[in-house]
Amino acid sequence: MSLSHAILAAISNQSCSGYDLAKKFDGSIGFFWNATHQQIYRELIKLEKQSQIKAKLIHQEHRPDKKIYSLTSAGEEFLRKWIETPSTVGLLKDDLLVKIFAGSVVSPQILVVELKHHYTQHLESLHIYEALAGKHFTDRSQLSDVGRYQYITLRQGIRLETEWLAWCEEAIELLGMSSIMGTSDRELLEAHPKPTQTDLDNAWVYTETCPDEIANAISANEAD
Repeated sequence: MSLSHAILAAISNQSCSGYDLAKKFDGSIGFFWNATHQQIYRELIKLEKQSQIKAKLIHQEHRPDKKIYSLTSAGEEFLRKWIETPSTVGLLKDDLLVKIFAGSVVSPQILVVELKHHYTQHLESLHIYEALAGKHFTDRSQLSDVGRYQYITLRQGIRLETEWLAWCEEAIELLGMSSIMGTSDRELLEAHPKPTQTDLDNAWVYTETCPDEIANAISANEAD
């Protein structure tokens, strides 16, 4: 997928100016495809040259004239063929997951702070999505054809953010357990000398000759 597909998809629902299109990318479309205003205007020029879109010049009193962009028949056909072509799953690139993957090089507390930071961001996104659903899609039985597809897209965003929050909570809990345990297994091993063969022999003899004493010690420890 490229920016041109996202622009054609946005214009397919409603003709709009470059400014209004940029606002869409700041809002609804921007939740799943990012682009700067400069990139959008540059792509509009290219699409118009390719006859994928056409522009109608609108005269405005006391304001600069503006162009209203809409799809041409060629643009509609190009978009239709792209939608009909099977897509591959996009590769995930996420800084946080790389940090977690290599997390053993830092203390768990550092990653917990990072996870809480991401949790807050995902929670904010979830609140935005839920607000959009409450404002524009209160009655799913009355959705227009265009609205139905927009709502399906929004529902994916809601479910994605909900899953991110659940994963962050799980990761924080697991790292919290590591923090409670304190010293890592590696540090524990390094802090205690490796037992000699004599130590192992003595331990074996002790387990064979004093099983009751060992059992009583285990019971007392569990009771504590």
